[in-house]
Amino acid sequence: MINMFASESPTVSVAPETLFHVGPIAVTNTHMLGLVGITLILVMFFSIKSQIKKGKRGLFMHAVMWLFESLYDTTTEVIGDRKVAMKVLPLAVTLMFFFLVNNWLGVLPVVGPISYGEYPIFRGFAADMNTTFALAVISMGTAQAWAIKRRGFFGNIKRYISNPFKDPLHAFEGILEIVAEFSRTLALSLRIFGNVFGGEVLLAVIAYLTSYAAVIALPLFYVMELFVGAVQAYVFFMLTVAFISLGLPQPDEHGSEHAVDEKSHSPVPTNT
Repeated sequence: MINMFASESPTVSVAPETLFHVGPIAVTNTHMLGLVGITLILVMFFSIKSQIKKGKRGLFMHAVMWLFESLYDTTTEVIGDRKVAMKVLPLAVTLMFFFLVNNWLGVLPVVGPISYGEYPIFRGFAADMNTTFALAVISMGTAQAWAIKRRGFFGNIKRYISNPFKDPLHAFEGILEIVAEFSRTLALSLRIFGNVFGGEVLLAVIAYLTSYAAVIALPLFYVMELFVGAVQAYVFFMLTVAFISLGLPQPDEHGSEHAVDEKSHSPVPTNT
């Protein structure tokens, strides 16, 4: 399979290729691999749920449960409120597993060589900018929803808009905060897209350059891409939780309206 992968000349296409149409809906090669990934995630979660009910304890189940507990502890620590963390956790963990599984599927040797017509059947789901941008919008939309829920609609608006004559500094910070919200959305989507897409291109180029020696050269790069895929999935999870946390009122904001105004502007986190 690796030799077959190496025999294919590398082609770079930023946009996903359309394989066929179902009515007005175009089905791309990213949809095909994404469907496989979603199916694997559902099978994995339902299987683990069944094992827990039956009292079975397998190595894989323990690994998944350990990861889930670690993500729960991280979410609780970042959010600072256990009740809110429990409600944020399902979205954040789902995104983490979604990208983890799909990123790992994207480095398999079957991604690329197997074609339908002139296009490969499979392509990494996160290598589609439509996917990463849509999920980034969902993450940032959730952050805004939580900010409105905890601050109120007008309380959340005060984070961005204030009277420039009474408080010019606060008004200027509000403009920067609006820009930051859009930049966070773009950064969240472009980061994982760039890493996954770049990884696929790297594997294709290395396979083509090494030709039949790809069996020796590629395994090291596969391990590296598996590691990068896991890191990027965790980064997306972590930034989602952090951005939600930034919109929540701080503990000392409950004392007075003045405190709310002082703390309403959240610092832009350092992207990792």
